[in-house]
Amino acid sequence: MASRQQGESWTEEVICPICQDFFTDPVILDCGHNFCRSCITQSWERQKINSCPECRQEFPDRCLRGNRALADLAEKARTLNVNPQEKESKHHCEEHQEELKLFCETDKKLICVICRDSWEHKSHNFMPVKEAVGIYKNRAKSSLDSLREKKSAALEMEQQQKQKISQIQEESTNLQSHITSEFSQMHQMLTEKEQSLLRDLREQEENILKPMEQHLHEIQENLKSIQQKLSKLEKRLEHTDGVIFLKEEISQKRGISDGGYALSPANGALSFGIFNGPLQYRAWKEMLTHITPGPNDEKKNSAPLEICGVTSIL
Repeated sequence: MASRQQGESWTEEVICPICQDFFTDPVILDCGHNFCRSCITQSWERQKINSCPECRQEFPDRCLRGNRALADLAEKARTLNVNPQEKESKHHCEEHQEELKLFCETDKKLICVICRDSWEHKSHNFMPVKEAVGIYKNRAKSSLDSLREKKSAALEMEQQQKQKISQIQEESTNLQSHITSEFSQMHQMLTEKEQSLLRDLREQEENILKPMEQHLHEIQENLKSIQQKLSKLEKRLEHTDGVIFLKEEISQKRGISDGGYALSPANGALSFGIFNGPLQYRAWKEMLTHITPGPNDEKKNSAPLEICGVTSIL
């Protein structure tokens, strides 16, 4: 067993990363990685760029230096009739040094054929590793679909919340314009009343938007959490090694939670009645005590009173 592992270890050093066979006329790049001369040349011709397929470092010139020592090692491997495909990783039982070919469904554990016959796994349920990988991948894909649906829903709720916030802000802007337009027709004495209403509106807007923006933040945090889980799960599903995938999947202490924040946007509404409508008339009534001549004087001389284009006889 030890000699086989040693053989696999040194033969991995003489395998071209591109063709996955023993090096033929190996060359070394400036970054230190080795390839067959023909393999790297064809790769550069296809990509139209001089870069290392391993580390992606780019080179201004095609400088290929032969690696004689590596060529000798590759020739030695050919002489020994070592199969380059044997470099593919094999996972073995730590106790019996046998290949892990079975999955104990009872213990959720990878085992060898000798483990299967031991007292530890007596009366347990087993299945081939390949079959177990398929089952667990299907489960993972189901969770992946669920996460994608959650992400889609979160994105939709985020958009809806932004639209509602934008609507409140737009309505607030329109009301400010309305207030400014109304008060611009009055005299300087109306400025204080105008500013008072604007402050009230801004305060109400802030009180309405604060919880809505907090809810938006919670939605975005939920979306971020979903995206992180989605990325981790997608990364695990990219494993080509079924055993590694299965080990990682089993090692998860708990599955993907279906819980989360309620994906519904918070609502809010401005008190239109306070800021909309005939502001000039309401302000005019409040200002009667400040008008000269006052209401009593107006009754004496019955002269018409005109304020901001509104004519009245009190």
